[in-house]
Amino acid sequence: MLYSEIADVFDRLEGTGSRLEMTSILSDLFRTLEPSSLRNIVYLSQGKLHPNFHGAELGMADKLVLRSVAFVSGVPESRIDELWKKEGDPGKIAESLIKNRKQASLFSEPLTLEKVLKNLTLIENAEGKDSQDKKMKYLSNLLMDSGPVEARYLCRIVTGRMRIGAGSMTILDALAEAFGTKADRPDIERAFNITCDLGFVAETLALGGVDAVKDIKVAVGSPIKVMLAERLPSIPLILDRMEGRCAMEFKYDGIRVQAHIGKDSVKLYSRRLEDMTSNFPDIAAELRRQCRADEAIIEGECVAVDPDGNMLPFQNVTHRRKKHGMDKAVEDYPVKIFMFDILMAGGEDMTVRPFEERRSVLERTFDLSEMVKLTTMEIINTPKEGEDFFGRALGKKCEGIMAKSLSEGSVYRAGSRGFLWIKYKKDYEEALTDSFDLVVVGAFYGRGKRAGKYGALLMAVFDEETGEYCTVCKLGTGFDDAFLDSMPDMLDEYISEERPRMVDADMIPDVWFLPTVVLEVVAAEISLSPIHTAAKGIVKEDAGLGLRFPRFTGRVREDKGPEECTTVNEALSMFEMQSQNKES
Repeated sequence: MLYSEIADVFDRLEGTGSRLEMTSILSDLFRTLEPSSLRNIVYLSQGKLHPNFHGAELGMADKLVLRSVAFVSGVPESRIDELWKKEGDPGKIAESLIKNRKQASLFSEPLTLEKVLKNLTLIENAEGKDSQDKKMKYLSNLLMDSGPVEARYLCRIVTGRMRIGAGSMTILDALAEAFGTKADRPDIERAFNITCDLGFVAETLALGGVDAVKDIKVAVGSPIKVMLAERLPSIPLILDRMEGRCAMEFKYDGIRVQAHIGKDSVKLYSRRLEDMTSNFPDIAAELRRQCRADEAIIEGECVAVDPDGNMLPFQNVTHRRKKHGMDKAVEDYPVKIFMFDILMAGGEDMTVRPFEERRSVLERTFDLSEMVKLTTMEIINTPKEGEDFFGRALGKKCEGIMAKSLSEGSVYRAGSRGFLWIKYKKDYEEALTDSFDLVVVGAFYGRGKRAGKYGALLMAVFDEETGEYCTVCKLGTGFDDAFLDSMPDMLDEYISEERPRMVDADMIPDVWFLPTVVLEVVAAEISLSPIHTAAKGIVKEDAGLGLRFPRFTGRVREDKGPEECTTVNEALSMFEMQSQNKES
């Protein structure tokens, strides 16, 4: 298959802001592909060769890509640098220069998908002191044979910034349209949620249809999208929602980890699918020692502790997220894991079992130790019991509690948020109910002491129905000098020369960013806003939801991808809770 056919589809996707049109374009392409090609193209459309949890990355820096473009186009690097400052997109620069190239190489030939995949794999696997030169050579070899549009997307793929707006939800819609019906969409999404491998799901669907997708099971080594909780403003309301009886657990202030325990190895994944085994090697080894089954998948919270075993705040466990010096970090920052769910045991899928049964299996599957614990849990039947349990949780320096349904329908809903799990913190009794995890979509240049820096950021929530990021506040408070200085390094690789198509905004920043970086934000309240687009027109015509007096907490949510940030529906739910609290 010619790579130009795929690049042309990417170009059409980039040229439309309509999710329906994107779905149609992709479904038309998917129907024409061999299953193995379909799998690879699904990955490429997201700037990857593998699913997120694979770990290996193409990893080409912009400057190295631009050196390859300079070599192929014959344009001096000084001129490339000028274009870089103006465009900020190596793909657009490559497209422009290759379009103006006087003549193609005498040895060039049409670029095939097979060759693209081969060279991209070589780029990914390049190691050693000459690895940068190798990567440049393999990319240059592709650019020699590419046309302008092909070059644009080659350069974007190797930097991991495709900019075509086709997110996972759009691809799932397209797969359902291409190989099934709208009614099959939930089954296809569930398969993705329990494998986190969109390419594998696509290939399975193309080969065996929806029935084959329904047969996909959880497996050690394939991370599962985490189940999420809703919020309610009081313990009596929680018990009412759960029909007067529920399980309550301490909510620990740590890093959520999903452990995949095999016969001879253990992998630990963050909620963002990062492999964190090297960050918690002691936890991985102890889980294998304490696990009675040959295989299991569990979820737990890794919490830092002091020498006496007392829990420490979240900031302490983040030292375990370092890329270097882990031996010292393991020694200096001891941790425990508090297990709270089991998703697979002995090869059996536990996600389809009720919570009470899963908890019982979890208790039977592990021996406990000083490092491997179970969350503190009790069955609660009255508000008084709930309040007492909540008080004990706070006394142990926990964030709050998690209430979990004991109904027959309390299965583990991977990737979903619902009232089977409800979280409750002390500040839920106040006017505003929780912190927000917001995505940076823009920046405003600073003035005065912040002149020459980014002074404020435009922040957004995620609309799961449209796939768009909708603005909710302009954030300029809570930044210390170190964070202000770090912003360019953190954000500039995601600069977009125009408003990204997946961003819905009426406020115009000085600089746009592709939605990538997630920050934790608190605010005084949620109010109706004429200038922000989150839930616009839902509560009031011509008004969205905005945060009043937002403040950065200092926490960059590296454990969350942009689609895992606070959603529009969550913001609406918190707005309603706030209104209930004010009335009461």
